[in-house]
Amino acid sequence: MFKFPKNLYTDVRIESVYETAISYMLNKSEENKIKKYRGAFIRIFDGGRWYYCATTNIDGLQDEIDSLAALAKKNPGILKDKTIKKMQVNKGSCINYAACSVEKIKQDKKISYLNKHFNDLNSEKTIKMWRASYLDRRVIKKFVSSTGADLEFDTQKCGVVIRFDMAYKDKAMAESFQTCSKTFEGLYGQEEQLKDHIKKCLTFLKESVPVKAGRYNVVLSPLAAGIFAHESFGHKSEADFMAGDETLKKEWAIGKKVGVASLSICDGGNHPNSEDITYDDEGNLKQETYLIKNGKLAGRLHNSSTAAELGEDITGNARSINFEFEPIVRMTTTYIKPGNLSVEELFKKVKNGIYVEKLKHGSGMSVFTLAPSLAYEIKDSKIGRPLNISVITGNVFETLNDINGLSDELKIYSFAGGGCGKMAQHPLSVAFGGPYTFISNMNVQ
Repeated sequence: MFKFPKNLYTDVRIESVYETAISYMLNKSEENKIKKYRGAFIRIFDGGRWYYCATTNIDGLQDEIDSLAALAKKNPGILKDKTIKKMQVNKGSCINYAACSVEKIKQDKKISYLNKHFNDLNSEKTIKMWRASYLDRRVIKKFVSSTGADLEFDTQKCGVVIRFDMAYKDKAMAESFQTCSKTFEGLYGQEEQLKDHIKKCLTFLKESVPVKAGRYNVVLSPLAAGIFAHESFGHKSEADFMAGDETLKKEWAIGKKVGVASLSICDGGNHPNSEDITYDDEGNLKQETYLIKNGKLAGRLHNSSTAAELGEDITGNARSINFEFEPIVRMTTTYIKPGNLSVEELFKKVKNGIYVEKLKHGSGMSVFTLAPSLAYEIKDSKIGRPLNISVITGNVFETLNDINGLSDELKIYSFAGGGCGKMAQHPLSVAFGGPYTFISNMNVQ
């Protein structure tokens, strides 16, 4: 396909993209777009430095390769370089969405599906403003390298994102609703969940009271537990954070106890809602990676460079948001492994406390912050009145040792809109989840 320069490593990632964006605000059309484009990202490595190029000139890729090669220093021993030796040489085709491509769905049908949500939004008088969007994206990637990798694979996702503002007397709240599927047909039926969500938000708006700041036993829903795992621990497991930092390497030594023995956190896996990644953007096979196993640090997430530097196995976590960016270490599907308690048994352990059902956002590394949007009092082991909570904060390692129960069910959540941000690459599609998670002594404000 290409004439690769000698004594250098080269790889080329070509992306063929189809995407739709349809949006309405208060029943008025704002956007109705279909985009189709192709682009490529080229990398050359001489053992000391990477040389990058992004282009939409697919016919001129060989010229771009030659231009980058002229900047690099020839290295006869490049194949023995520790970074190149870490890279897998995979070949084959893994096209999963040819028959059910969102490109085959007519635009009118997508608009009609989005319109199904409008009646629920219009009929609730406390909703003063709303915006509804339908989004889809299918990407076919071709990856080839000078070491012999030759891959073709695709990803696809579609869904609806709705944001609305509610007001009742002197109280107001902003909320959102999302559905997501890997096929358009998989969306049908999910739109019915909006009515229940609006009803729940209305009750919350009318009846919620401010929480009294203090330390509480807290139950995180599977969604909230997943965001906690992603933000508070997943990012610290991305190995580029500790590359060249000896202090962090010692702090994050494999085998170190960091949580209770019942706790395991993973990235990857094959859950139906997990990120649909067969290969990463360096052509490496994605795998399930234990970050914590039975309370001890078990692994971290790598691209080829960080795996080589830390002398660990590659994990298939080299990802970029699109062809314009280089692959860096990113999460895929981060989740807490389930425990052995039924949901009812878990709540019985919490006589009084707080249940966090949904979060506005979360952030953090060593210290985390969670901002609930829907939270409730737990009284006599039952969910009670809704509570307005600004933030829940804590030290990551202390909190991981305060986990006192995990339910036996696992839920994974994926979304069509939004995503994770890192090093100017935002938004990257990720998934997360877990079981219902009981954590004691959390700082609630």
